[in-house]
Amino acid sequence: MADIMVYVALYIIWIMLFYHVFLMQGGYLYAMNYHKDEEKWVKNILFYPSVTILIPAHNEELVIADTLDAMTNLTYPVSMLQIIVINDNSSDRTGDIVEAYSRRYPYIHVIHTKPPNGGKGKSAALNNGLKHATGEVICVYDADNRPEPDAVYWLVQGIVNDPQAGAVVGKFRVLNANKNLLTRLINIETLTFQWLAQAGRWFWFRLATVPGTNFAIRKSILESLGGWDEKALSEDTELSFRLYNLGYHIRFFPSAITWEQEPESLKVWWRQRTRWARGNLYVITKFLLGFFKLKRKKIGIDLVYFLFTYGLFFGGVLLSHAIFILNLFVDLQLTIGFVSYLLLITGFLLFVTEELLALSFEKGQLTKRNFLVVVFMYFTYSQMWLFLVIHAVFLEAKRVLFRQEVKWYKTKRFATDQQLKQDKTA
Repeated sequence: MADIMVYVALYIIWIMLFYHVFLMQGGYLYAMNYHKDEEKWVKNILFYPSVTILIPAHNEELVIADTLDAMTNLTYPVSMLQIIVINDNSSDRTGDIVEAYSRRYPYIHVIHTKPPNGGKGKSAALNNGLKHATGEVICVYDADNRPEPDAVYWLVQGIVNDPQAGAVVGKFRVLNANKNLLTRLINIETLTFQWLAQAGRWFWFRLATVPGTNFAIRKSILESLGGWDEKALSEDTELSFRLYNLGYHIRFFPSAITWEQEPESLKVWWRQRTRWARGNLYVITKFLLGFFKLKRKKIGIDLVYFLFTYGLFFGGVLLSHAIFILNLFVDLQLTIGFVSYLLLITGFLLFVTEELLALSFEKGQLTKRNFLVVVFMYFTYSQMWLFLVIHAVFLEAKRVLFRQEVKWYKTKRFATDQQLKQDKTA
């Protein structure tokens, strides 16, 4: 019986590993060729549609000024640009800071929300902002983001040059990647996700996931969908599935780059990632139960991927770990022993290869230090996800059973090194 369980666990793990290898091949091929679209679009600028940038902000005084400075440096024509900051029930100086920018820049506007309409989370804030948006294209940025000057230009060019693109998503980089070991791990994780899951799925299946920031979507689509789902903790993933169902695809275009702050402490990381995991579990349940009502069954490719990741894959890894640890204390008389160790070692080497390949796409990231971080990542950071998903499943099950209200957690921001220096000299 123990042998059968080991075989089942290994089969599940290896199916996922091979799928990731397949995605990484697509990511590599896309990384080598996406600049051709840049050259083609630059030679064939059709027009500049009006754009509204929505920035939901709740207690963001540490970062909002840097974000708005980046917005004022965008190369997109100012005459076609509207920036709306939704100051969502903030209790700090966020509103005052944004008001000062709105007085200096006529295209920056601020909406102040208070309960009962405000303070309900990001989705509700975005829906409030959408009511005031005048642009044909809606772009979304988190309040800690610093988009590069051409970011919005490339996002919109993707919309203009691809009629079937309901949304275009860009690439995000970690602003505080070198702050500590945790941010280094997150930096590697995000780069791998984008070049493997985003670029790979786009290359093979014309699929990608709308992230929480740095994306453009047609306003007409948002209006037809009724805006964002305010019950979803991962409003971005949920929106992606509904957009697919309309028959559009989501284009990944890494030329549109933004820099964002990531958690600098385990406590903040745990709460943020728990929200993500719970949000994805909500999406899986919502669309799996209504799968036969969906018009576009292609969504099943992504639905199976999410289901496999949060269900079978984590279950297989957990089962494999449990048997391995138990066998250290009790002789389970496993006949697969040597083969299982060989497969585990091969799986580790595949993991390291995938991470290093993703790092090689980014200038200055393929270093000896990052190689050591990747090795460390496999035995620590990756294993933490197991406990996190178990925790998220427990919380979601409790929410459903006891019909608890969903509470949205906003990721804590940290003062930048420059701000800390200014505080010391003040």
